[in-house]
Amino acid sequence: MPTHAQHVAVLIIGAGPTGIAAATLLAQRGVETMVVERHRGIYPLPRAVHLDDEVHRILQKLGVADEFAAISKTARGMRLVDGSLETLLELRREGVGEHGWPQANMFDQPDFENLLRRNLAGFPAATVVTGAVATVTRSVDSVVEVELVEQDSGESRTVTADFVLGCDGANSRTRDFLATTMRDLHFDEPWLVVDVRCGVSLDVWDGVYQVCDPSRPSTFMQIGPDRYRWEFRINPGENVDELASEDSLRALLAPWFREVPWEAAQVLRHAGYTFRAAVADVWGRDGVFLLGDAAHLTPPFIGQGMGAGLRDAANLAWKLAAVVDGTAERSILDSYQEERKPHVTQIVRAAVAIGWVMAGGKGFISQARQSILTAVCRVPGFSGPAMKSISPRLRAGLLARRPVLARNPVGLMFPQQHAGDDDRLGTGFALVYRGEMDTHLRVLASALGAVEVLVGSDETGRAVSSWMDRHRARAVLVRPDRVVADYAKLGNGPARESTWARALVGSRVAANYLDRMIEN
Repeated sequence: MPTHAQHVAVLIIGAGPTGIAAATLLAQRGVETMVVERHRGIYPLPRAVHLDDEVHRILQKLGVADEFAAISKTARGMRLVDGSLETLLELRREGVGEHGWPQANMFDQPDFENLLRRNLAGFPAATVVTGAVATVTRSVDSVVEVELVEQDSGESRTVTADFVLGCDGANSRTRDFLATTMRDLHFDEPWLVVDVRCGVSLDVWDGVYQVCDPSRPSTFMQIGPDRYRWEFRINPGENVDELASEDSLRALLAPWFREVPWEAAQVLRHAGYTFRAAVADVWGRDGVFLLGDAAHLTPPFIGQGMGAGLRDAANLAWKLAAVVDGTAERSILDSYQEERKPHVTQIVRAAVAIGWVMAGGKGFISQARQSILTAVCRVPGFSGPAMKSISPRLRAGLLARRPVLARNPVGLMFPQQHAGDDDRLGTGFALVYRGEMDTHLRVLASALGAVEVLVGSDETGRAVSSWMDRHRARAVLVRPDRVVADYAKLGNGPARESTWARALVGSRVAANYLDRMIEN
């Protein structure tokens, strides 16, 4: 191994949103981080266009939530419509959810990436290298060796790191190094994506349309004041270039331009994509980890592709920082795959299900699907809450004590009534409690370096108390990524749950947190 190679704590391959988010979260904690990106600049055309309120909360932790709100547009949810654009089912989104931000946010990805990079530039611990291809060559004795090749000159150099994060997309070279395969979740279809700027506003509902037409399933959304996107499935025997010709595009978009002249539209781009559903078998080994599209591929139908990558970054970054600063053992990193893989698999399956609803089956099956959707739509109260729980709770990893009852808050995100409430929780662990905190609880909070937060009587406090009542909790231990790690039960429950210390005794939560973090 080279003796004079540059060394950093964490090297991140890929400067997309996932890579920059991970770098920011690490740099905020003073972890020396290098981001390597093969492109010189930011890709100028939009790709991802949606983030939900839970991911917006991650942006809050990055320090860019308000700036993102200024460049994004709130959407009202999703409509499943038939080929004539008649509504079959409407899944509404509230203006602001329990994470303190709008539940559906549409944006232009180049603007978003520029925002993330400008923000990262404010952290001295992070360095961004562009125009270089990074390849993991080997990992020996807890040191990962990476070769960097300058694209212009062809010159190469070696950088070593304690950890490498592969945020290098669907064709990840880092995944090749791990020699892992992608588990196929049975969705693989070619689609045409069309982005349009229109000088005249289209008369459309303020949300996402999923067109459930077996002959031509499609998606439509407004992503800005004058920006619109369509996605059309490419049927067998069709040619992408022919489908994207001016005459063909005009015919495909005609239902949306009944009241607006086609001449008002400017096609910004059209591109063919293969929408896939797959999850990597192995997410990390020997100090090398996969994040974002390198670890999972999600069809875009519920707008969770980019958000899944940002959730990866939020989950892994605080654990890496704890290992780097010596407050946790490397074994804590095993929980990254244990927690994130089942979570994202469930989300990918939900996206595949929406794909089936849009186009699955023909003849009788297609007619039955439409009848079922129409019937479901008539169920009182269905459409309101239907879009509130896209992100499932975490159920494994450090959260090894599987919740027995639905009321149990373990694995859920702790709520944020208003944007900024998270500031009260600090940047590490937080112990949120009501009433008098006993000695055992105080010892545990001190051992974890947790901020102690007494629930107040203001509006935020009342909202938190209401949430804790629903989950029968008198205190909750909140991780740095705002996931509830454990809780103390209301009332006089079993003796082992009467205090935090007793609640942890004999549980794997105790083994994971106390053994890995406190004793070290």
